[in-house]
Amino acid sequence: MPKLIPFHNTYKATGVDDAQAEDIVLIHGWGLHAIVFDDIVPALLAHFRVTVVDLPGMGQSPLPNADYTLDFLADQVLDIMPEKAHLLGWSLGGLVALAMAGKAPQRVQSVVTVATSPRFTTGPGWEAAMKPEILAKFAEMFDEDQEGTLVRFLALNCKGSAAMREDTARLKEILYFCGLPAPRALRGGLDILRDADLRDVLPGLPMPVLMMFGENDHIVPAAAMADSAALIRNGTTALIEQVAHVPFLSAPETFSRAVYDFYREHRLVG
Repeated sequence: MPKLIPFHNTYKATGVDDAQAEDIVLIHGWGLHAIVFDDIVPALLAHFRVTVVDLPGMGQSPLPNADYTLDFLADQVLDIMPEKAHLLGWSLGGLVALAMAGKAPQRVQSVVTVATSPRFTTGPGWEAAMKPEILAKFAEMFDEDQEGTLVRFLALNCKGSAAMREDTARLKEILYFCGLPAPRALRGGLDILRDADLRDVLPGLPMPVLMMFGENDHIVPAAAMADSAALIRNGTTALIEQVAHVPFLSAPETFSRAVYDFYREHRLVG
């Protein structure tokens, strides 16, 4: 039987010769799919060839019969990405990007995480995070009402943003564009957000790393920025004001400028 691989699509660079362009892979968060990045793809195409991917069981991707773990997601995206690429991951996708960089550092040229913390829930020595009982409540509600819980979680993504109503409407539109994700993928994704702890991975990453946070994020609090910065060996953090968990949707121009500032600082683009 042919191996099931995630749906992905690659767009040619528009601002530079595509044959000479480097690759960047965009990895979305829980419950959504690659269309969530549509507002920033044109800016990235000015310097990169852009590959977007739907995580297994989400968007247009099939769901292989395998344990839905962070390692599984990292391997799935590594299987379809170019031999070498920059990574940009949002929320759960940021965890996937960091895990990929830890597993295959020779293939990852840089990592940008967006609204991602190396640990999403509080624990010993890590207080600037979501309380585990809050995520547990979402999981409990998910078992009772999967679609309703997903919609409520998307609203929480936007809570605190200056464009909260517009952002929430956009996320709901994107959610339904490809149909609802597979329940097993959603439940597995919640388990990853609850359990993943990459605090030991970050200090060992040799490539440049940028971790971006939203000032009013209710899922990954901005207070996690200082603790995350202390773990980065080669890179920095950035805070975008007046946005919540989806800064690239709320303020795509500000977001893109911050990303390119990082790339230029590390001489990743001209």
